[in-house]
Amino acid sequence: MALAGSLALALAWWTEHALGHVPCGLCLWERWPYRVLVGLGIGAMVLPRDAARPVLWCCMPVLLVSCGLSVLHVGVEQGWWPSPLPECRAPTFHGGTFAERLASMPARPAKPCDAPTYLIAWLPVSMTALSGLYAFMLLWLVPRGLKVKGRFRGRGRKTIQ
Repeated sequence: MALAGSLALALAWWTEHALGHVPCGLCLWERWPYRVLVGLGIGAMVLPRDAARPVLWCCMPVLLVSCGLSVLHVGVEQGWWPSPLPECRAPTFHGGTFAERLASMPARPAKPCDAPTYLIAWLPVSMTALSGLYAFMLLWLVPRGLKVKGRFRGRGRKTIQ
């Protein structure tokens, strides 16, 4: 889980800093479950095996949250519903001078949440949808990985008497 979360965060960092894609507010929210996964994964590596299993089961709700955030963001990208975050909406100015309006603007313009980012030009699947598919795949793999531990116990061992 630590590796899976780190991989997702590394891809987000690479697209932001190497490719120059600006993340929106919902994109930044979608990174939090992966940060929690990294923490849970490191915790599971440090703990004894019996204590690590419940920690790894805690990854399931975190991945569900990641899937939910992805569905929310894809819905905003597709125009099915408005974004719940105020920073995803266009700024509104209420009176004042032109200088006051300029002073109230952010230093770095934010990307609107309804503008999807595509990593692969010919594939019409946004990074948000890819993140959701990745979280769903991990959600599917976690219980299977936890069950594998007991399957191979005792096989192939030879005892010498």
